[in-house]
Amino acid sequence: MGADREGGARRRRMRALVCAAWGVVLLAGCASMPDNGDLRDVESTPRQDTEVRVFAMPPRDNAPPSEIVQGFLEALTSDDPQYATARQYLTTTAARQWRPETSTTVLADGWDIEVDRATAHEDTGDYAFTLTGSKVARVDEQQSYAPLDGRYSQSVHLTRDRKSGQWRIDTPPQGVLMGRSDFQRNYMPVNKYYFASNTPGGVRRPATAVADPVYVRQRVDAMTQVVRSVLTGPTRWLDRVVRSSFPTGTALRKDVTGLAPDDQNRLTVPLNAKASGVGSERCWEMAAQVLYTVQNLTPTVETVALQRADGSTLCTLGADRARTVATRGPVKRPEYLYFLDDKRRLVRIPGASSGTTVEPVPGALGEGVQRLGSAAVAWDERSAAGVSNDRRELFVGPLEQGGALGTPVLRSNGKTEDDRLTPPSWDARGDLWVADRDPARPRLMVLEQGTGQPVEVAVPGLDGRIDAVRVAADGVRIALLVEHKDHTKSLLIGRIERDAKADGRSAVAVLELRSAAPDMEDVTAMSWAGDSRLVVAGREQGGVQTMRYVQVDGSTPDVPAPAALTGVRSIAASEDERLPLVAYSEADGLVRMSSVAQWQKVVKEGAEPVYPG
Repeated sequence: MGADREGGARRRRMRALVCAAWGVVLLAGCASMPDNGDLRDVESTPRQDTEVRVFAMPPRDNAPPSEIVQGFLEALTSDDPQYATARQYLTTTAARQWRPETSTTVLADGWDIEVDRATAHEDTGDYAFTLTGSKVARVDEQQSYAPLDGRYSQSVHLTRDRKSGQWRIDTPPQGVLMGRSDFQRNYMPVNKYYFASNTPGGVRRPATAVADPVYVRQRVDAMTQVVRSVLTGPTRWLDRVVRSSFPTGTALRKDVTGLAPDDQNRLTVPLNAKASGVGSERCWEMAAQVLYTVQNLTPTVETVALQRADGSTLCTLGADRARTVATRGPVKRPEYLYFLDDKRRLVRIPGASSGTTVEPVPGALGEGVQRLGSAAVAWDERSAAGVSNDRRELFVGPLEQGGALGTPVLRSNGKTEDDRLTPPSWDARGDLWVADRDPARPRLMVLEQGTGQPVEVAVPGLDGRIDAVRVAADGVRIALLVEHKDHTKSLLIGRIERDAKADGRSAVAVLELRSAAPDMEDVTAMSWAGDSRLVVAGREQGGVQTMRYVQVDGSTPDVPAPAALTGVRSIAASEDERLPLVAYSEADGLVRMSSVAQWQKVVKEGAEPVYPG
């Protein structure tokens, strides 16, 4: 067969028939592969409009092995819910055993196809290809995204049926395989929600909702996919620090084929018998998990109704009442934006307004008693922490008139400013986090309620020194800016775990660090900017300074990046996404981005902006 040439062949661009009236794209078939000739170099499928539906075509009679492989791979990128068309390219046994839900591997520019010449023998009924490419990411069976790198290589074997004479794949690739542009067209990120399980004194009301990001196929009944995912439970990375209110084994009732809100923006979720006996408070928590999750997908949903297996109503929860059951993001909307003025005092302006009237915070931190190099304000905005201008000492004081500063709660022995304390950060429990960069004893520490004895936090697998610390509003995830030996900085996300000791204190650890910005060579500033999103400033690999948003799982959200800004030294964003993005630029001073997506100057003499947290 003439389709085989030395080296490899890049995936051939499919010939698509587009029907504008119905928004339909047909893949494969339609002479999508030649009977002979080379597999010509192409990239993966261009990204389509989100309203366009893509359907695969089954294999045509007497298609050669190369066309069968190509048709199968292109069928994987269609909107076929169960991959029924893709299975038609497989032998009966392979179609029954193939499990596309186990994983989706994403390649940078699609795949290369190379003939395995040791096995490629048409006359014997055996043929094989090797698929290769550059790995970008993998979505596992829990729909959890993880960045990857390195080369992908997978063998695909075909056999010819003795009776029909048709070629079919009997050894397909594991899971689903597609290029990056196809992945972006087919999949979308969604946060599902569980509750923090490390709250002091057990469960409290309202509970703290924690985002667990997953990827779902966006035109294959995404609503039903995410609800099923919530019921299944949290992903492995998060499950040690969160709880679900759904009883083990809870699932959608067997007769449920799809979920959709009605014309009153009410979503009804029929559950199996496992959930039928829960009490009202637990049911409300279950409904809150579903409501917050589907609102992340479809913001117009206002009410969730859970049904028992017999169809009777288990409970109903509206958006207003959901906030009394569980908080998502900050406990309350931050009142102020805080920063340091030219006298190194802690000052503030209203966070949600466009005004520029600056006032010192009440208490010693706003009086200039101690010049500050950085600061952090507790979530309730009743107390604050400040690191001295030489970064040697950490102070904590109340934000109230007459509030005293007291003695430092922590001191660093680092010899230079760069080897001392990082800016601090408060978690939702009221604990204060800070890192000491002293080369003789670099460490991450937490002070209970901001005044307790500093507890050293174990960070297994940390490669470098911590340069910045930001705890999420949920209190169970932490972002660390880590400086490596080559002086580049990377953004890592860790899971906070606490174990009570016999003396009543907690042993605290940050575990399973993972990169949140794998495509950036050097991250210089960062801040939480949503339930599972951060905004970062830095340099992309081989590129120039930039600012953009990243997801905690290492993926890139499909949202516009902030406008370019020169010399960014620090960023302040809120997990309450209604508040403006603020940055300190060496060239422009303190600036913020309003709804018109343009940077506007706040004050010239101001630095280290922070929202509560």
